[in-house]
Amino acid sequence: MITALAGGVGAAKLLLGLSRVMNPKNLTAIINTGDDIQLHGLHISPDLDIATYTLAGIVDEEKGWGIRGDTFSCLDGLRKLTGSEWFNLGDCDLATHIFRTNCLRSGATLTEVTAEITRALGVNTRILPMTDDRFETRIVTARGTMHFEEYMVKNGAKDEVLGVNLFGADKATPAPGVVEAIEEAELVVVCPSNPVVSIGTILAVKGVRAALKHTKAQKVAVSPILAGAPVRGPADKLLRGLGREVSAFGVAELYADFLDTFVIDVVDAVEEERIERLGVKVKVTNTLMKTLEDKTRLAKVVLEC
Repeated sequence: MITALAGGVGAAKLLLGLSRVMNPKNLTAIINTGDDIQLHGLHISPDLDIATYTLAGIVDEEKGWGIRGDTFSCLDGLRKLTGSEWFNLGDCDLATHIFRTNCLRSGATLTEVTAEITRALGVNTRILPMTDDRFETRIVTARGTMHFEEYMVKNGAKDEVLGVNLFGADKATPAPGVVEAIEEAELVVVCPSNPVVSIGTILAVKGVRAALKHTKAQKVAVSPILAGAPVRGPADKLLRGLGREVSAFGVAELYADFLDTFVIDVVDAVEEERIERLGVKVKVTNTLMKTLEDKTRLAKVVLEC
């Protein structure tokens, strides 16, 4: 069994690659829920949905999120009524959020609802939220503290990051199956996700980091930083805001206490020796995932590690 820690578009790409080179039923993905947000009375889980839609084969690949061919009639109507709608929700996408919200209000857990959604969409990989408890990533800026989605989507990640607050981290417990998936795995893969607000949130849930240290599984991570910059997203601003080096080495430092092997891009080959001094093995390869072939090739490299 293979377990992956994931959040965002880069993670979804690698999960798709893994699902193509192994039996997807033997893959468990633990997904960041720090991005979850309440809008229009609906519980929206961006990272859970990106992973689910990607593995279901319905994601809008050009955007990296949402459903391919979706329409936005409802959102257009809301814009006419409110004058401003900053979070793009397609009509079919809204169906997912309505279903999730109704189930949660009826007493189901996020884990249970996620299982229902993946089953309905024909996804064979087990997708688990990192926690069923409330967990919210807030970004501290000169303009104040705001939800990560507000920082990222509404404000375009333009503000300098002064800090990151993980609301609920002190009380959040792993969702059912999360710790077991790590402890019973043969391989744990840390996807090329934002190390602060995608992977860092998962690691902040009680018991997750300890499980990674104690599991007998090999632990392999793929760097989301290439040549000192993220492939997409504001990982550079977040790392810098926390006083961390924006490099493959800077990410390796965050995972060094549990990691066995770090996969870095060929453009960062000069970082190999420095990372290995952290006690982590390094594999150098092309990590960009533009095509399905790229995704499956990188997945094979990860499995070989």
